[in-house]
Amino acid sequence: VQLQAFGGGLVQTGGSLTLSCAASGRTFDSYIMAWFRQAPGKEREFVTAITRSGLSTFYADSVKGRFTISRDNAKNTGYLQMNSLKPEDTAVYYCAASLRGSRYPTPMTPAGYDYWGQGTLVTVSS
Repeated sequence: VQLQAFGGGLVQTGGSLTLSCAASGRTFDSYIMAWFRQAPGKEREFVTAITRSGLSTFYADSVKGRFTISRDNAKNTGYLQMNSLKPEDTAVYYCAASLRGSRYPTPMTPAGYDYWGQGTLVTVSS
C-alpha cells in the first residue's frame, strides 16, 4: 500500500484546512485508516481513525468536535477536515493504514499501523 498525504499549509488561528490521503496498491476498504501528527520535539500522536466501512470513528480528546475524519472507498481517498484550528495543532500530519482484523480494537498508537504516508505540514499562526 502506498499512501500520499497532501493539503497542508499555513492557516490562521480559527481557520480550516482539509487534508487528503490518496491510497494505491491495495483495495482501499481492506484497511483501517488514521491520521497522526508530530510536532517539533514531540512524539508522534494519534489524532483520529476510521474503520473500513467508515461507520465508526475515533478521535483524540484534543481534536474532538473540531476535526472530522472521513473516507471515500470508491476514490481510494481519506480526508481530515480540520476546523477551529489552534497554534497547538501545528505539526506534520501523517496518514496511516492498518490491516488489523476487525475483531480487535481499532489501534490508536503508531505501532498498530502498517503503512504510512510521507506527511504534510500544517502550520497554524496565532
